[in-house]
Amino acid sequence: MRNIIIVECVSTGINFIQDIINRNYNPIVLQTKNEEGEANQAYEKLLKDSYKKIEADFELIYEKGSYEETLDMVMKYDPLLVIAGSEKGVILATKLANDLSLKCNPIENLDAMTLKDKMQERIAEKGLRHIRGKVIHSIEEAIDYYDECGFKEVVVKPVYSAGSVGVRICLNKEDMINSLEELFNEVNIYGDEVNEFVIQERIDGDEYIVNTVSCNGVHRITLMWKYTKRKTNEGGQIYDYQVTVNELGLGEADLVEYAYDVVNAIGIKYGPIHGEYMIDENGPVLIEVNCRPCGLNMSAKYIDRISGQHETDSALDSYLNPEKFNYEKNKGYTLYEHGAIKTIVVPKDITAESAPMAEISNRLKSHRETSMDIIEQAQFFTKTQDLETTGGTIYLAHEDPYILQKDLDFLCGVEKYAFQLVLSNREEKKTSLDEDESYNDLKSILNKIHAYGLTLFVTDEIFDEVDLMQVLPEEIRDVKGDFDCIVVNLNKSITNKKDDEVANLLLNIIDRVKVGGFIFIPQSTYQYLPNGRIGAEALIKVLGLKLELPLLDFKKVAIASKRL
Repeated sequence: MRNIIIVECVSTGINFIQDIINRNYNPIVLQTKNEEGEANQAYEKLLKDSYKKIEADFELIYEKGSYEETLDMVMKYDPLLVIAGSEKGVILATKLANDLSLKCNPIENLDAMTLKDKMQERIAEKGLRHIRGKVIHSIEEAIDYYDECGFKEVVVKPVYSAGSVGVRICLNKEDMINSLEELFNEVNIYGDEVNEFVIQERIDGDEYIVNTVSCNGVHRITLMWKYTKRKTNEGGQIYDYQVTVNELGLGEADLVEYAYDVVNAIGIKYGPIHGEYMIDENGPVLIEVNCRPCGLNMSAKYIDRISGQHETDSALDSYLNPEKFNYEKNKGYTLYEHGAIKTIVVPKDITAESAPMAEISNRLKSHRETSMDIIEQAQFFTKTQDLETTGGTIYLAHEDPYILQKDLDFLCGVEKYAFQLVLSNREEKKTSLDEDESYNDLKSILNKIHAYGLTLFVTDEIFDEVDLMQVLPEEIRDVKGDFDCIVVNLNKSITNKKDDEVANLLLNIIDRVKVGGFIFIPQSTYQYLPNGRIGAEALIKVLGLKLELPLLDFKKVAIASKRL
C-alpha cells in the first residue's frame, strides 16, 4: 500500500486522513518541530486537539533536527505524495515534494505562496490589482513608510502567520504605533517571535473566501463564502460569521475571474488554495492566499452536505484522479444547501462554568454541528482577538436560505444580548423579588389560565388548591402528550444547577406545547434564568415559538405561542 504524507494536520486538513484511506492508501502525518517554551504551548495543544478528532488510524512521524535528515526519513517511506495539511506545513511539504520529484507546486513560487508581502509583489508583477505595502522591522520604519505614502488607515500583519493572529486595523498613525508596540513583543500563531510586519494600505469593502483546487495548472472553484468581521477595540480582526455564495451577485463574476488570475500569478499547479479577497468600488483585490485547505475545522460531512464534495478529497483528485477533477470542473459550481458558520466571540476574559449554547444550538432547524469545549470544571476563555481565541463554532446548513438566515440572526442576537446562554460564568444566582408578591402573581395567572385549554403546571412545589395537572421538573420526561398551555414555576430547584442544565430543562418543558398552544414564564421563574427575561425569550425562540405581546392582566410574564 503506497504512503501519502501530510505535513501538519490541523483544522479542516484532518479530513485528508479518511480521504486517503478511502482511496486505499496509507496516511502518514509528519509533524513539524516546534521550539520548546511557553510561547509554543498553545500551538502544541492545537495539534493534539486536532489529532484527537481523527477517528481513523494513521502513523505519526516527527521532523528531524535538520532538513537533510527529514528528507532521508521521508524518502524511506517512498511516498506517492507529500502535501500540506495546514499553513505551517506548506513550506516543508513543498520542499520535500520538489526534492522527491513528486507532483507539487514549483519551489521557486514558495515565497509568493507563503509570505504576505511576496504574494502582493507577485500579482503586481503580473499586472493584477494589489495592495500597497512594505515589510518593516521597526516602528521608525513604519512611521517613515506611513508618512511617505500619505496613508490614513493601514493594516498591520505578520509576514508569516495564519488565523488572523497579529492582524490589526489602524485608523491613524497613533493606532499603528500602538499596535506595533504591542505586536513586536508578541508571537505568531505558531509561538514564534515576530520581528517583521507588513504595513498595508487598508481596503474597505465586502470580504470573500474563494477556495480553489488546481490540477496541472487548471483551476476550479470548490466553494465560495462571504464573511463578516468585527474590529476589536484593540484593532484586531474577528471573524463573526460567513455564509456561502450559492448564486453570484453583482461584481462576483469579476471576483472569480480575478481569483483565477491570482492563482495563475502565484504559480499554483496542484492542490488547494484558500484565498481571501475583498470587493470595493474599484473591484476585487487579493487580501492573501493560503496554499492549504480552508480552515474553521469543517467536517467532510458538513461540506459535502452543502456542495456534494469536500476540499481535501477534491485536492486528492487533482493529484491522483484528473478525470474526476475535470468532471467536477465541467459540471460547474452547484451548491445543494445554503451554509453559514458562526464563530463565538467572547466579549471579555471570563471563567466559564458551563456552555449552554451547546445544548441550545442543536435545536435550530439548520443546525448541523457545534464545536465547543465540554466544560466539566471552570474553564478560562480569553477575550476574542482572532480565530484562535474564539469560544467555539456553530455550523448551519439548510436548503431554505430564509430559515438559515433566521437561525444565524438568532445566534448573533443571543451572543449580543444573552451571552450567559453562550458561556456562563455566574457564580451565584441572586433575586431581589418579594416571595409573597411573586406567589400572589403566580396564583393570579393560574386563576386566569383555564380559558387557554389543557394546562400543564411545571412547578418546584405542588399547590394543593390548584386544579391543574402539576409535575415537578424532574418528572417532565415522564409526562405523556402535549398541552394547550404550560405554566412554569421554577426557582428553588434551579438555583444550584449550572446554566446549561437549566437551559436544557427549560427547552424540554417548552417543547411540550402543542401547535396553537401557549407558554407562560412569570418573573418569579425567569429571574433565575441566564440573562433573565431575554434569556427566557431566547430559549422560547430557538424552538420556533412566537413571542406574544405582553397582556395587561398578566404582569411581568414572558408569553409565547407555538405556530407551524
